[in-house]
Amino acid sequence: MAPRDYIVHPSEYDLSNVIADIDEIRRWNKQRFEMEQLTAIVHEDHSRGLCVGYKDVTPDEFWVRGHFPVMPVMPGVMMCEAAAQLSSYYTQKHNLLQASVIGFGGMEDVRFREPVVPGDRLVIAVERVRVRPKAMIVCRFQGIVRDNIVVDGVIKGVPLPVDYLRETAAAK
Repeated sequence: MAPRDYIVHPSEYDLSNVIADIDEIRRWNKQRFEMEQLTAIVHEDHSRGLCVGYKDVTPDEFWVRGHFPVMPVMPGVMMCEAAAQLSSYYTQKHNLLQASVIGFGGMEDVRFREPVVPGDRLVIAVERVRVRPKAMIVCRFQGIVRDNIVVDGVIKGVPLPVDYLRETAAAK
């Protein structure tokens, strides 16, 4: 059975009270099309370093056809990507890293506790653990479906070298 030590207890947020829709999320995050893994943001508490959002998992997700054909299960990497995007949204909105784009820096202690399937709403909570401006942010995260913690761990974000990546792409 999944642990019940929530980062943010479900009673502290209202999933119907959207404070940032997909357009606002796009203002802060660069992912588009199939890689957008957030539907809405519903809670922020900057004093506690908390943010809660969700991903509505639909039958039209790009992975449904092949992971797995007879019983689609959301890939763990996509759950982690959703957590990374929520962390990035919060970090960018509050300019915590003073960077134009944030990328994955690493993950620790990730556990997948229950499957997530089309029709589920994956609620994601992140909690800021520490920030080194211009270097790294570390957050705890949890994914919750129907009050059950389905994934949890620690995620790290780092500034991406945008200028270098643009120059490299232009040189090709």
